[in-house]
Amino acid sequence: QVQLVESGGGLVRAGDSLRLSCAASGRTFSSHIMGWFRQAPGKEREFVAAISKSGGSTYYADSVKGRFTISRDNAKNTVFLLMNSLKPEDTAVYYCAADPNSIIYRDPGKYTYWGQGTQVTVSS
Repeated sequence: QVQLVESGGGLVRAGDSLRLSCAASGRTFSSHIMGWFRQAPGKEREFVAAISKSGGSTYYADSVKGRFTISRDNAKNTVFLLMNSLKPEDTAVYYCAADPNSIIYRDPGKYTYWGQGTQVTVSS
């Protein structure tokens, strides 16, 4: 069982930066792939970024590539999402997710554990 708690969301202006954190409980954090997803009102949950168990491989949605960076600190059981050059269309609830599989999926249905989400609002 893995419990995830996101933090770091807030209200910012277009062009600003935010860093989201996701703290995981348990001693098996490093054996889980980690992902960030987001869901805007009236839209389906969508893939944002994911990172392999070691942190050596990262994957991004085209819409955030070059602006967002995912990273993890296995010693601190934490995964981060650094978001630069934020746009109003990045406004959503951001969720972190974990799964013990070795294959990284963009499908949220493939992830077993989820946090409660943190709101990110970007004003124009």
